[in-house]
Amino acid sequence: MVGAQDDGEHVSDEVVAPGDDLQYCPRCGAPLIGRLLPTEDRPRLVCDRGHILYVNPKLIVGVIPERQGQLLLLRRGIEPRYGFWTYPGGYMEIDESVEECAVREAEEETGVKVEIRGLVGVYSRPGPHGPGIVSIVFRGQVAEPDLNPGREALEVRWFEAEDIPWDDLAYDTTRWALRDWMDETGER
Repeated sequence: MVGAQDDGEHVSDEVVAPGDDLQYCPRCGAPLIGRLLPTEDRPRLVCDRGHILYVNPKLIVGVIPERQGQLLLLRRGIEPRYGFWTYPGGYMEIDESVEECAVREAEEETGVKVEIRGLVGVYSRPGPHGPGIVSIVFRGQVAEPDLNPGREALEVRWFEAEDIPWDDLAYDTTRWALRDWMDETGER
């Protein structure tokens, strides 16, 4: 599923690149300039040695841990969106699959081990001031309910579907995925 338009009421999960713009080529260190190349349909950042820097979306992977009809959410202990609720998730590392990332994030942020049970959805947001995001969210079955919040979580808590803190969710993509999860599991 692709994310819907922002209704102006919720905070975007847009990832903003450091600094106002990218100035130097990561391959050779030469200055970058924006130019339209004959092989491209839009301006690209290029150095004078011909290296093209493609500014692509960031890949974020999450998992909705489930156990006995409940789902596990965490209250963020870091910015952005400190104090707001979401499911475990984060940036995919270069040496892991999306499934491995989901399992790792669940354990790092909540202390639970999940077994991936399927895809909830794929959501995206463009980033007008930096790279956009692509968020892949899975369902994950939890065998042992013992919680051990990691350093990025203020607290972790099991919720019944009717008790999801909708007004205090961290991101639009969190809301979209939880609604799809509810539709898929019949929790509405």
